[in-house]
Amino acid sequence: MYKLIFFLFISNIFCLQSSFSQKITLSDIDKDDRSDINFEIIGKMNSNVLIYKNMRWKHRITVLDNEMKELENIKLDFLPEKTFNVDFVSYPDYFFMIYQYQKKNILHCMSVKMDALGKKLAEPVEIDTTQISFFADNKIYTSISSENKEKIMVFKIHKKNDTYTLATKLYDKQFSLISQHRQALNFDERRDAYDNFSVDNEGNFIFTKETRDGNRSTSNQLSLILLSAVTDSFTHVKIPLDKNFVDDVNIKIDNLNGRYIINSFYYKKNRGNVDGLFTGIWDKNKQQTVSNFAPIYDSLRDEAKREGHLRFALDDFFIRQVIAKKDGGFLVIAEDYSTQTRGNLNSWNRWDYLNSPYTSNSYYYSPYYGYYRPHSSSNYQSTRYYYANVLILSMNKDGVQEWSKVIQKDQFEDETDNYLSYAAIPFGGEIHFLFNNDKRNEIVADQSINALGLIKRNPTFKTEEKGHQFMPRLSKQVGAKQIIIPCSYRGYICFAKVDMP
Repeated sequence: MYKLIFFLFISNIFCLQSSFSQKITLSDIDKDDRSDINFEIIGKMNSNVLIYKNMRWKHRITVLDNEMKELENIKLDFLPEKTFNVDFVSYPDYFFMIYQYQKKNILHCMSVKMDALGKKLAEPVEIDTTQISFFADNKIYTSISSENKEKIMVFKIHKKNDTYTLATKLYDKQFSLISQHRQALNFDERRDAYDNFSVDNEGNFIFTKETRDGNRSTSNQLSLILLSAVTDSFTHVKIPLDKNFVDDVNIKIDNLNGRYIINSFYYKKNRGNVDGLFTGIWDKNKQQTVSNFAPIYDSLRDEAKREGHLRFALDDFFIRQVIAKKDGGFLVIAEDYSTQTRGNLNSWNRWDYLNSPYTSNSYYYSPYYGYYRPHSSSNYQSTRYYYANVLILSMNKDGVQEWSKVIQKDQFEDETDNYLSYAAIPFGGEIHFLFNNDKRNEIVADQSINALGLIKRNPTFKTEEKGHQFMPRLSKQVGAKQIIIPCSYRGYICFAKVDMP
């Protein structure tokens, strides 16, 4: 009798746990999807999941149904051989693919509208062309979209004689041209950096300009540059730094409250240690700036650091995301990141990043975050990637800190970082942080944080099939409680659909 009661009790516990666990559905293995392909999760349309795949000159779109079974595997034969920089803007039942190709010394930027089965709805349309020299960089076009996807911006930056020519074309969600502009910007290659190119829901184009005293110094001047959707000239807004220094500037558009939020870690002296978080807010309705410097004190440094002195605790933290809140406040999410290369006595640090060959002549971009990199190895050197704790700062509408939390993790991998870092997915009134918590990368931890800063540990992700390694950092949310996570299995790439409870 007691055994029966105990058995029923245990059974009820397992049933209760399973009712709150996730449902994971894996796609089948495609022998053409080896680990050296490039891919992008386009999104979900009409219950289908669309994934773009590229191997050298071959381009495909795979369409998976709701059970992750392949419906279509479309070869994009209309793309020229030298096609690159493929971007997507997706909607509930169609998407635009924006791509570039080079033919002789002419660079072509194109767009094509496609349906939920990955098939063309119309022939490709040429957006723009540019004549380039033999040795010139051919990656000059960039496409971005507004948060509500009502506006699409395609722009190019062309450098010549310390001047940047910035040409923009603004489109609506049917890719009909709204406006186009062409402006010149002064540029000093040793001192200036343009970054954070964004477009808001009204079609206003914004970006930042950082200025340094020299090639190896930190930025001590910061400006916000705006191009209104209805004007043809730039507006320059100086963001006061009060003799402090910044780097790795991040911008977030708060469309609901009509504000542009600029965040960066700041220093009191050039190339010093991180002192705290700088926030500059431009209210486009009031036409005024609010600035705040929020120091980060030793109690939080002690919790955030991996090792070493408290003074250096934040020096390898980089801002990954900023999430706007309805009341005008926002969350700043930063991560501890570094690398070390065999044969190099010094570890990689933020100064290497800010002065690395990955720093382009036109603007900074991080080559280390958000993109799948096919695995490669060398007999001469080996790189180890370290991704450690995640720092979360909740700020009010004026940039004043409300609370702070640290999610503890300690990850490292040799040669590739595809399985490291985290994904921050909002659902159920919380932000869920997903990251691998075992060396085999087969178990994904799920820790969520609510509006009050309370952290909760949720059931981990794990498939019944062994050998699948998850890449949470490359996840994409495709529904209110549904995400797609790339995986690898025995040298092949596949995808897992996760339905949250």
